[in-house]
Amino acid sequence: MPDGKTTGGAEDPQALYRTIRACRICRDGPVGPPLPIEPNPVLALSHTARIVVAGQAPGNLADKTTKPFNDPSGIRLRDWMGIGPEIFYDSSRIAIVPMGFCFPGYDGKGGDLPPRRECRATWHARVMAAMPQVELVLAIGLHAQRFHVRAGQKRSLTETVADWRAVLDGGGRFAPVLPLPHPSWRNNAWLRRNPWFAHELLPELRRRVAGLI
Repeated sequence: MPDGKTTGGAEDPQALYRTIRACRICRDGPVGPPLPIEPNPVLALSHTARIVVAGQAPGNLADKTTKPFNDPSGIRLRDWMGIGPEIFYDSSRIAIVPMGFCFPGYDGKGGDLPPRRECRATWHARVMAAMPQVELVLAIGLHAQRFHVRAGQKRSLTETVADWRAVLDGGGRFAPVLPLPHPSWRNNAWLRRNPWFAHELLPELRRRVAGLI
């Protein structure tokens, strides 16, 4: 749209995507130490996608390829959702909005640092307002759950995911939310300790995804 708005009056997601891709706030106006690498925001927005995948932040491979979930965790996530990469990477059907748009770097133990706080404060409410058609948010990990789930600020990831039915019924901050653990291999022990996730939550996840794509 010439004025940067969709026909419904919301901000044009593609124009907003281009603006965010040029964002360098974590380097030029950071909260705390600046991002130690060149910022490379990785996300996918759309005015038709009915599902938002709200992860933590892009990993190293996603940063290098500008392709979200471009690693083994993405393979597992797509298996959980019951879809292949051709659907997952079709932004007309699935938007991808991590809590931090850029790879945050590694901590002292070799794990990824938390998502940059600048992203959430600057962009996320605006991004979700630009996609009022969204009907389901997959909140992956504690940072995404604390942003998207209503009254979930003091709960652990396990408590939130175990209470997934009530979370869905609660509506979410912007749209109904289905909370998930991160699909990383680092969570294999969590998955073994919580077999209800595969037996109860995943069938509902696949059912809802199939109905929205």
